[in-house]
Amino acid sequence: MTKSKLVEKISENLTSITKKDIKVIVDVIFDSMIDSLKKGERIEIRGFGSFKVKERNARNGRNPKTGIIVNIPEKKTIFFKPGKELKKKVDY
Repeated sequence: MTKSKLVEKISENLTSITKKDIKVIVDVIFDSMIDSLKKGERIEIRGFGSFKVKERNARNGRNPKTGIIVNIPEKKTIFFKPGKELKKKVDY
């Protein structure tokens, strides 16, 4: 689902709010989530899941085409863990 489809779906259920206002609300929610993750904070949405930033250590990797060993620097990555309710709903 894209952000525009999410806005469309919300507007179907909330006819009293314009699509433009819904887009602003969705953007604010996503921007707030991004800001929290940048600060290293954990985000938990009950019934849906949680997001947190994990640090991956530097390591050596191999270029599959040439076979040359390359250094992969440490980096931060976003980890999502689905909640129990989401798991139940998806595992029909």
